[in-house]
Amino acid sequence: MAAPLDPVIAQIIPLLPLRDPTTMTPQSARDALRALAASRAAVPPPPVDAVAEIKVKGGAGPLDARVYRVGTASAPTVVFFHGGGWVAGDLETHDRQARNLAIETGAVVVSVDYRRPPETRFPGAFEDAFAATSDIFNRVAEFGGDAKRLGVAGDSAGGNLAAATAIACRDAGITLAAQLLVYPVTDVVGGYADVRENARFPSRAENAEGYFLSRAVMEWFCGHYLADPAHAGDWRVSPLRAELAGVAPAIVTTAWFDPLRDEGAAYAGALEAAGVRVKHHEGPGLIHGYFGLGDASAAAKAEAQRARADFKTLLARGI
Repeated sequence: MAAPLDPVIAQIIPLLPLRDPTTMTPQSARDALRALAASRAAVPPPPVDAVAEIKVKGGAGPLDARVYRVGTASAPTVVFFHGGGWVAGDLETHDRQARNLAIETGAVVVSVDYRRPPETRFPGAFEDAFAATSDIFNRVAEFGGDAKRLGVAGDSAGGNLAAATAIACRDAGITLAAQLLVYPVTDVVGGYADVRENARFPSRAENAEGYFLSRAVMEWFCGHYLADPAHAGDWRVSPLRAELAGVAPAIVTTAWFDPLRDEGAAYAGALEAAGVRVKHHEGPGLIHGYFGLGDASAAAKAEAQRARADFKTLLARGI
């Protein structure tokens, strides 16, 4: 029997943004996520030793990025991609997540601000993610300093980019030590509107609405990211459609009350079937976005910490 919805999170859900695709615009989505981050300004961010604004290579030119360091010794390096449905989210909205990742893994975390739709549609964000990871790999002496302990991480759409980047790195001969995929988007064929495709993932019906992220909002996000619905079958946006043998060991998290739950679980299963070392955290009682709710929900904080601890173990092993 599934755990009930965490009561603290149940109280938070009505306060969360990005819930009405009938009125949402790309700019309003961005503004809402920035406002949510700004509303926590009175709560001091998790302390790291150093934060620096830098540039990394993207698919079509330099990208803004932010480096978080804890200590000065040689360390793993993690390339982090923020969520926000590809459309919203930025370095500010995911600052606390990046800080927690650095603190709890000991890694140097490089958070990358990729191009977003509708201004730049697929495959722009993927191309930026892969180009940035390749650049950081080539410059790893400037970051953690150990090319054998390089990982990628991301949440939601950022988890999608991390998963696709891990596949591209395998194909390019860049061996990653680990990937952390936090409630990732893994299969967008049908754009969350096709009945047959949705039936493959029961969570799209069970959690279609009422738990912050809705299936209708995912349909909205896909409509902005993909200029052509036919692109949905491309593994660079639907990594569940890829051949996965040989990709980096993975930590995959899902949330029980999330329309993306079952495609995330399917991705963990596909990785395991392909011979990839994987650990799946199911997120009982939690919703999409719970990595950002740790200050309010003890259950969310504990589950996120468990996932980051497992990711730290993979990074420490190296390749």
